Amino acid sequence: MSPHSQRSTRLSPSPLALAALLALAAGTAHAQKGETVKIAWIDPLSGLMAPVGQNQVKSFQFFAEKFNATNPAGVKFEVIPIDNKLSPAESLNALKSAIDQGVRYVTQGNGSGAALAIIDAVNKHNERNPGKEVLYLNHSAVDPDLTNSKCSYWHFRFDADTSMKMEAITTFLKEQPDVKKVYLLNQNYAHGHQVAKYAKEMLAKKRPDIQVVGEDLHPLAQVRDFAPYVAKIKAAGADTVITGNWGSDLALLVKAANEAGYNGKFYTYYAGVTGTPTAMGAAGAGRVYMVAYNYSNMGGQMDQWANEYKAKFADDFYTGSVIHIYNALGTAIAKAKSTDPVKVAAALEGLRFKTFNGDVELRKTDHQLQQPLYISVWDKVDAKHPYNVENTGYNFAAVKTYDAYVSSTPTSCQMKRP
Repeated sequence: MSPHSQRSTRLSPSPLALAALLALAAGTAHAQKGETVKIAWIDPLSGLMAPVGQNQVKSFQFFAEKFNATNPAGVKFEVIPIDNKLSPAESLNALKSAIDQGVRYVTQGNGSGAALAIIDAVNKHNERNPGKEVLYLNHSAVDPDLTNSKCSYWHFRFDADTSMKMEAITTFLKEQPDVKKVYLLNQNYAHGHQVAKYAKEMLAKKRPDIQVVGEDLHPLAQVRDFAPYVAKIKAAGADTVITGNWGSDLALLVKAANEAGYNGKFYTYYAGVTGTPTAMGAAGAGRVYMVAYNYSNMGGQMDQWANEYKAKFADDFYTGSVIHIYNALGTAIAKAKSTDPVKVAAALEGLRFKTFNGDVELRKTDHQLQQPLYISVWDKVDAKHPYNVENTGYNFAAVKTYDAYVSSTPTSCQMKRP
């Protein structure tokens, strides 16, 4: 045999080995650079809550660009916005439309009713369509049931739930002796009911001396004049209002309170959301508090992004969970070496990663992100806190930081894994 033929024999792999190498290469290439990960965004783009939805679509698109350049998996994120009109039924139509387009990742957050509908539909779809599973990345729907009795392997929540936020608010109120009479005003759906429930339970334990002097639930995104509610708050002698209201329901409530000369305090979940800062104006200074996983002037990269977002859209960025989602998804895809939602879900479980508010963890038992929370207060812009929210001359200054373990609440989730 000639030296040439000997060399050729040594270098030619068997057909079986070649097939294995090709399969391995194909599998590796599948999760490598340039693959597009489509995310269907399902939230309101019409009606009273449209300004919130429009802001969040821009946020998802803005950060898709940022993370397309930096995510460790080298994938490209593409956002497909679908208007659900704040309706659970429309959310199901939107989900079907997304799945028909071959989308395997969905995100939603405005309204826990829509979130529950999506979880149920995703569970059923995944059971009936093995190999075409869909993952639901929840950016803001905070009803605790979503990671307790309704928990799902296919659902991950990147916001802190209602009970976690109330844990932080009531821990803060424990130290506020001037708060004596509280009024609970909330939207009449899952989230609003839960805010009232947890407020009463936790205040009774931590500040039994505080009186709950009134409680109201109103239709979601339908009330245009909150003056009658403010009249009841004043008549009850409340020095403090606790509300989970968001969007137009909070902006119009604060506006009515200012017009009626009510000068009690507000403890809110969503005072930073479109329209509310403008409604608060100077009258809200030192009186409106917010619990959240972010605040104005957090420093570093977050401030840079906030300023860039404002320069680009003449709007404020406030849905920080968008950053959590891209952070976690890019890391999990790299870890799974695949964009297959089944493998990515397994990689997301228990995932720890560093983000703008520190070290966080997607708790394996219920897929609830454990993260630090902050109490901030509406205050005047100054040299130390220069960010100008909605060009009002005011912003949210942090007054208290609670590490993840403080606001963490137990879960009753019995996860069914595939």
